[in-house]
Amino acid sequence: MANVGLLLSGAVLFLNSLMLRGKAEAKSVAIFNFFVGILQIIIPLYLIMVSDQNHWTIYNHTATFLFGLTFLYVSFTFYKGMDGSGLGWFCAWGTMIAIFYAFVSAIHFHNYVLTLTWIMWAFLWYLFYVLNIPKKPVADYVGKVTLIQSLVTLTFPALLSLIGIWEEAMIQRIWLVVLSVFILYFVKTGLEVRSKQQD
Repeated sequence: MANVGLLLSGAVLFLNSLMLRGKAEAKSVAIFNFFVGILQIIIPLYLIMVSDQNHWTIYNHTATFLFGLTFLYVSFTFYKGMDGSGLGWFCAWGTMIAIFYAFVSAIHFHNYVLTLTWIMWAFLWYLFYVLNIPKKPVADYVGKVTLIQSLVTLTFPALLSLIGIWEEAMIQRIWLVVLSVFILYFVKTGLEVRSKQQD
């Protein structure tokens, strides 16, 4: 069930990336954000209710709420044409939570693919803060980052999990390289965007 949620989250980010780059209408994308956001509240709530109530089990399922709440907030912001300030500050908070999850993934679980994934998500939440609070003109860059993350942190990991090979050592090694390469790409292109804005 959790893998289905990841797959749908990948679809949301894919559509959001197209919206940010002016290739999809905001209101139509908002509707999909809403439906998946609702599911990302219901699914983890159900999984927590039927779980063993171990604190690590609840910790893992709670992470999904971050996506659900973000998608719902994006949905209402896009559909109602709000100024995005509330969404921006929520994303600043989401950035801090994602950084915390990244540290726990590395220090407690020793899961470095998950660590890099949380770092990438933290960066994405930060970019939505940048779009909505200081309102920097970086929508196209954020759209590119969102598109890549929709594929490498959600869609393909979910598909590989659904066919039962995500946990294989070779896949994990490959994904460490994939995520590292894209993190370097984000840094490089981000610095280029910043340089152009300062010229």
